[in-house]
Amino acid sequence: MTPAGARTIQERLRRSVRLEPLDAEAVKLVAGADVSYGRHDARLHAAVVVVRLADMAVLDRSVVASRVRFPYVPGLLSFREAPALLEAWKELSARPEALIADGQGLAHPRRFGLACHLGVLLDLPTVGCAKSLLVGEHAPVTPAAGAFSPLVHQGEVVGAAVRTRAGAAPVYVSPGHRVDVDSAVRLVLRCCAGFRMPEPARRAHLVASEARRRAEAGLLGTEDRGRTASG
Repeated sequence: MTPAGARTIQERLRRSVRLEPLDAEAVKLVAGADVSYGRHDARLHAAVVVVRLADMAVLDRSVVASRVRFPYVPGLLSFREAPALLEAWKELSARPEALIADGQGLAHPRRFGLACHLGVLLDLPTVGCAKSLLVGEHAPVTPAAGAFSPLVHQGEVVGAAVRTRAGAAPVYVSPGHRVDVDSAVRLVLRCCAGFRMPEPARRAHLVASEARRRAEAGLLGTEDRGRTASG
């Protein structure tokens, strides 16, 4: 897969993205997805964690270790991360009703970020929640938790800058698949538990980072033995 070929795939798959309302209040189980990269080798650790929103308890988690097989190219993150995240998804026993990915959704140069890619392939309501801005502009976000400002790129509202915790920098929320901008913002805010990132994505980050640290300490062994899943 070359970067040019990857862009062609994005252009084709983005036609499958559906933007539609989601009843965020009715969602009970939400998965978070994140990837941690090795510091000293070309490996990544992809984690998917399922959280029950009623009490923010972790019901299931899966983490997969894999070699990095695609170069870092801005706008093509999903071709590095999605294959391992999909492998981790297969290991889950709980089936969440929505997914929050640490990355972009519609707020992407070709309107097809990681959250869109995962959402289309899984046919699941999916939201991108990123810590940094890739495209677009927004008005200042007031300091209160829950405040947000529309994110606009090339005249189109593609997401929102959202203040998930008072005083913290905003995160950048955009629809991935089977949600719209308002639904995506509501779901992210419902998943917050006092931290900057929504709890499913935050927990996935912790699991992926711990897997990476264990691997670097030699506790997981080789790549083939590094695939784990736990409930």
